[in-house]
Amino acid sequence: MQTFLMVFALFILVVLAMAIGYMVQRKSISGSCGGISSLGMDKACDCDDPCDKRKARMKKEQQWKENQIN
Repeated sequence: MQTFLMVFALFILVVLAMAIGYMVQRKSISGSCGGISSLGMDKACDCDDPCDKRKARMKKEQQWKENQIN
């Protein structure tokens, strides 16, 4: 049981250290490969004519942005 508690405390310390490091740096998390922007795509769905599901989501996002309080 003592070993379990020591390992658990070690994991908690590591997670705490990573959280503090993230808060201090204030950098956004990014992938190592550059993501889809490295492929020349501006967004996840790079279609000329998006599907109905995507259109509905875009409309909902636009309505949300219009009603957002700045």
